[in-house]
Amino acid sequence: MIQYALLARFEARPGKEAAVEQLLQQGLALANQEAGTPVWLALKLADRVYGVFDAFHTEAARHAHLGGPIAQALMDNAAELFVRPPTIETIDVLGLKNQPAAG
Repeated sequence: MIQYALLARFEARPGKEAAVEQLLQQGLALANQEAGTPVWLALKLADRVYGVFDAFHTEAARHAHLGGPIAQALMDNAAELFVRPPTIETIDVLGLKNQPAAG
């Protein structure tokens, strides 16, 4: 069962929204390569406010993700793209509904 998660929030500098969205698309490609990250969502929360929610089966997978290429890319680009450094919160998942799309 997925029990562990992260929520990152960041605000794009004015005029950097497209670059942030491109970075998130690159993050999706990286997340698709991480076997330990079964859930990864890039979010637009408000004008210039973005987030990433990801969830894991184990604490070890969450920890590995924090040291992985997606987190590194966020931090490497933080000064150029974001108003302030991203906030990253650890979250415990209490319940999850995950259903395949109707086809």
